[in-house]
Amino acid sequence: MKKIKVGILGATGMVGQRFVQLLDGHPWFEVTELAASEQSAGKTYEEAVAGRWKISADIPEYARKLKVKECRPNLDCKLVFSALDAAVAGPIEEEFAKAGYAVSSNSRNHRMDADVPLLIPEVNADHLGLVKVQQKQRGWKGFIVTNPNCSTIHMVMALKPLMDWFGLDKVMVTTMQALSGAGYPGVASMDIIDNVYPYIGMEEEKMQTETLKLLGRLNSNSTGVDFAKAIVSAQCNRVNVSDGHTECVSVKLSKPATERDIIHAFESFNPLKSLKLPSSPEHPIVVRTEPDRPQPKLDRIEEKGMASIIGRIRKCPVLDYKFVVLGHNTIRGAAGAAILNAELMKAKGLIG
Repeated sequence: MKKIKVGILGATGMVGQRFVQLLDGHPWFEVTELAASEQSAGKTYEEAVAGRWKISADIPEYARKLKVKECRPNLDCKLVFSALDAAVAGPIEEEFAKAGYAVSSNSRNHRMDADVPLLIPEVNADHLGLVKVQQKQRGWKGFIVTNPNCSTIHMVMALKPLMDWFGLDKVMVTTMQALSGAGYPGVASMDIIDNVYPYIGMEEEKMQTETLKLLGRLNSNSTGVDFAKAIVSAQCNRVNVSDGHTECVSVKLSKPATERDIIHAFESFNPLKSLKLPSSPEHPIVVRTEPDRPQPKLDRIEEKGMASIIGRIRKCPVLDYKFVVLGHNTIRGAAGAAILNAELMKAKGLIG
């Protein structure tokens, strides 16, 4: 198979670095372009990230000598992965889509646009139908597809099978989110050591609104999404963990279910199995039965960081059931999510 040429926008940041790592040796995609700010443009990638490379493995060889360019739509590729900061992502992504590029974005700017798919392939693959609507309405040759917020992804991975099997009325979630989710340099050490920081800007709002779009259905003429009717309440905290968001979730179901029913719904959830996408985990949801799992240090790299790990499933005296969800926030919660989205787009014939 001839590989598809791809670029990475915002390639020098934390999520951009994760894209560079995860795309090393990808069977479908070949990174031919790296782009970042004016300060990095013109340097080799290893020069641009000198002293700022924060991934545990070394910089992949393919990326070291690639020249970093500015984020302008003159790149030699068909698909760009956007790891741009939200302060600049919106208009840049639009410029690329207008110029004919497929944009797989991790940025928040277009997630809630009515004609932009907010995508988790296992949850709402049919929302890719919005791409044609987007192109027609905006007059674009290309398009934008987004992945959700890092904490939303793992919670919704758990909610989707519950909604399909039993219906979903109410959700309450309290998160303990890793430091890497704040980017670099992130939270000051004096603010997080010996501390829990009980505020992450816009995080609670994103979890409450993105969830309803993700769990919603395309309307009758496939021009938009009818949001799910469940009520979601989120409280989000930053904690002194390097990678891996932990989320304590309680749910009110529409129909009765036993604990065994809940576990079966989680373990049987694998709607992408037949597509054999390169980044798709063999088990999208991994259930742990130990009383003290999941834990970030022990479980965040399950399925190469692409799974949601669920444990402590039990009755809730206020709602119906409660459980703990853990997921890697920069792999499945960010770069890995956008890559899986692009793989689905290729499988559906939107890029190639």
